[in-house]
Amino acid sequence: MVDRFNNDQTQVFLILLKAGGTGLNLVGADVVIHYDPWWNQAAQNQATDRAHRIGQEHKVTVYNLISKGTIEEKILEMQKNKQQLANNILGNDRVNSSNLSKEDLLGLL
Repeated sequence: MVDRFNNDQTQVFLILLKAGGTGLNLVGADVVIHYDPWWNQAAQNQATDRAHRIGQEHKVTVYNLISKGTIEEKILEMQKNKQQLANNILGNDRVNSSNLSKEDLLGLL
């Protein structure tokens, strides 16, 4: 199925986000649409990267479809907060565990 998709014999290829960890290379893709975000941004990025592999000849556009007022909107906000917290911790020599609040630590979990 992947070979047919990558060789323009199939126009749409639907996979679950978690399928990104199986080694699929979808270099035939020119659009990636995420409509069910995962709490772990890295897993979502890995799925997107399946279309950005060696052999990709298309410009790839990525869309995130999120409905207002849904759990997915809350997941997106959680991803943003986790990324900001990680950037603050990893990108700042003055930040250490003693500077983190209880809420920050619970947010990491």
